[in-house]
Amino acid sequence: MSQALFDLSGRLALVTGSSRGIGRHLVQGLAEAGAAVVVNGVDPDRVATSVAELKDAGLDAHGRAFDVTDTGALESAVEDVESSIGPIDILVNNAGIQRRTPLLECTDETWEAVMAANLGSVFRVSRAVAARMVERGRGKIVNTCSLQSELGRPTIAPYAASKGGVKMLTKNMCAEWAPHGIQVNGLGPGYFATELTAALVEDAAFSEWLCKRTPAGRWGDVGELVGATIFLASDASNYVNGHILYVDGGMSAVV
Repeated sequence: MSQALFDLSGRLALVTGSSRGIGRHLVQGLAEAGAAVVVNGVDPDRVATSVAELKDAGLDAHGRAFDVTDTGALESAVEDVESSIGPIDILVNNAGIQRRTPLLECTDETWEAVMAANLGSVFRVSRAVAARMVERGRGKIVNTCSLQSELGRPTIAPYAASKGGVKMLTKNMCAEWAPHGIQVNGLGPGYFATELTAALVEDAAFSEWLCKRTPAGRWGDVGELVGATIFLASDASNYVNGHILYVDGGMSAVV
């Protein structure tokens, strides 16, 4: 039956940056689709709280607190997950930050912090996980891109540059790892109400512009990213590779 294509039972998914925000919704969606999940974040208490919530809902959840920009820490965490829980079948690179600043006022520290969290972490975590996927001849990697992988706006140059980099890294991962049975795709959220966008959500003028600019006429609900993620993590997308799936209410389709 076609429903079986989306069943993640028996698979293990690691979702970075999943103790809150978009990642929290994604990790729960994957768990509800049948996967055992590993919640990640830098705050051990927040990770533990999220794991407890998932377990209370009857879901198979584990937690690993580590910094995705720390190569030693993340490689140790991946080794620990593989040895104590099981092989990672699905990796969702979701961790990221936003630092809004006019480009002429952007410091080296801000630029480097955004690049490390948003782009460098995708490279480093994927390298650690994909090495094992290649040996097994299978795996799914979903990289969180953004509408800003395609479009720019004032004050978000570091973010947009990093997400443009994630888009191209996704395509290059496909080029190198698809022959080994690995599908690498990107999830491209448009404007969703999250902690990163709270200031924009509260800005009446911006929200009015957004609703007029987006064919769907509204902000996205974070839960609307779950179905696309399950698709990219499941057998339903076995011949989809190097693709960026934009979930943006049509914003990227119109001028």
